[in-house]
Amino acid sequence: MRSIVYLIGAGPGDPGLITARGLQCLAAADVVLYDHLVHPRLLRNARADAEKINVGVAAPQPLEQEAICYLLVEKAREGKIVARLKWGDPFIFDRGGSEALFLHEQGVRFEVVPGIPVGIGATSYAGVPLTYPGAGDTLTFVRGHEDEGKTRAAVDWTSLARLDGTIVCYAGPDQLPHMLGALLSHGRPPNDSAALVYNGTLPTQETLVGSLEEVAHAVRQSSDRRPAVLVVGRVAALREHLRWFDARPLFGRRILVTRPRDQAAELVELVEAMGAEAIEAPMIRIVPPDDYGPLDEACAHVDRFDWIIFSSANAVDAFMQRLQASPLDLRALKGVRLCAVGPATAERLSPYGLKIDLVPSEYRGEAVLQAISQVGDVRGLKVFLPRGNIGREVIADGLRKLGAEVSEAIAYRTIVADTEREGEPDIYRMLLERRIDVVTFTSASAVRNFVKILGAEPAADLLRTTVVASIGPVTAEAAAQLNIHTTVMPSSYTIPALVDAIVEYFEKQKKEK
Repeated sequence: MRSIVYLIGAGPGDPGLITARGLQCLAAADVVLYDHLVHPRLLRNARADAEKINVGVAAPQPLEQEAICYLLVEKAREGKIVARLKWGDPFIFDRGGSEALFLHEQGVRFEVVPGIPVGIGATSYAGVPLTYPGAGDTLTFVRGHEDEGKTRAAVDWTSLARLDGTIVCYAGPDQLPHMLGALLSHGRPPNDSAALVYNGTLPTQETLVGSLEEVAHAVRQSSDRRPAVLVVGRVAALREHLRWFDARPLFGRRILVTRPRDQAAELVELVEAMGAEAIEAPMIRIVPPDDYGPLDEACAHVDRFDWIIFSSANAVDAFMQRLQASPLDLRALKGVRLCAVGPATAERLSPYGLKIDLVPSEYRGEAVLQAISQVGDVRGLKVFLPRGNIGREVIADGLRKLGAEVSEAIAYRTIVADTEREGEPDIYRMLLERRIDVVTFTSASAVRNFVKILGAEPAADLLRTTVVASIGPVTAEAAAQLNIHTTVMPSSYTIPALVDAIVEYFEKQKKEK
């Protein structure tokens, strides 16, 4: 029988904390029912044609627990593979046990995929080990937020307060003051260490550390309505020495990534590894050309060329797809020399087992002309450039002036991305409210489309007070022509170098303060 319900723990926030088994089950699902706290990026691991249903409190029409159970059964009986994506762990202070029992009673196959509970994930990211030699022999988890309408947990506070060990609780703003007060009034020492972790494992994580009495006072005085993980015990004092997540160089920074979504992974992963929150708002989309005829013609007679110059990874992808779709294959490239503009482009060629003859030291058109000229006489060479529909003509025009016979074909088109789709961030408002620290541009077309979407004057005005990071001089020049000043530009024009340059900029700013 094919149908099954996977009860998957998505972890406490960071999308990288889901298990390999969880991702495998999610990718296989026909239907995904998810909690509103599950990170949106996790849903990209589901199939494009999978039905996705938000059943949490932030959904347009949130479902009651009984309705969720019946929906799981209904979808499974339709023969579907169902992924029930749950925040944290399904079986720890969650309704996963209720859902599993209902599925069992209805005769529906299910599998439980454990996840990292918030009480473990958030504290680890805050630098608080829940157990430590000399910090007591007990670890107690207290339910504080499973029942939204219940502000007081039924706990023997006297016995709990006397335990020599660590107490962990995920609780809402209505439960926290009571819990802290109950521990103090039932004998927990006021000077015992305590920590509160808000938005655990996310780039917006905040941690408050102090004595139990100090934390309790801060909570009573606060108007913060966010839930938090409360840790009480000697281990909380270790955060001062063990904090790592919020000590990273870009922690708390919001960085706008304008690359096409299917090419943004490297930049997103690198800025998040440095602690930043990546705001994905692609300004461009890569689509096929209107007519593959010229590219197919070049592929059919590719062996007549002396050189093929790939100026981007997109050009590599498009050319290789059409070559392999033609009657020829990679053997037709025997004797054809290959030039890749930049290491990312060269890397895209490597899976095909092709030797790259030339990678210019600088990743721009002028450097390509100089590098090819140094290899030998350009006159009479037959050169092919698969390229995008927009961009500079420096390479083609320069080679023609040097006497080469240049053929070009549009291999892909760059178009303006749809920024008004549901779920896309409101970039204009975020920039207006100064909620973005860095805007990154990795191509001239991304700059031009950014301006096209926001308008020339608003774009220039909004970016006047924002750090703009351009990957190289061509991109920076395109920005300058639109009255946008580039603040950060790496010396080598790669994604890792761009991230390093952003880190260096903020470290320098910190030293100057």
